[in-house]
Amino acid sequence: MKHKTTTEAKVPAPKAPVKTDDIIAIPGDSEQSIYRFIVVAAKRARQLQSGQRPKVQVGARKLTRVAIEETRKGLVPFMDPETAPPPEPAEPEESQDEE
Repeated sequence: MKHKTTTEAKVPAPKAPVKTDDIIAIPGDSEQSIYRFIVVAAKRARQLQSGQRPKVQVGARKLTRVAIEETRKGLVPFMDPETAPPPEPAEPEESQDEE
């Protein structure tokens, strides 16, 4: 009796589905953009890495996790360049010609 020997690669088990409670969004962001969330959290993580103090107490030691929690709670201010008011024009300086 011959036994079949096959080398089957084991397929990793699928990851658990994302809970709806874990939706990544910035409070007050009308578009609920995940891309914007990531950009804001990344900039905040850089600020934390350069020495700024965290605004929340999180059990995580990684600064990226702290930045994500701060962003999720709406503690990180951000400005959407598309909806931001245009910058005020600088007043021209008066040149005084000495004649």
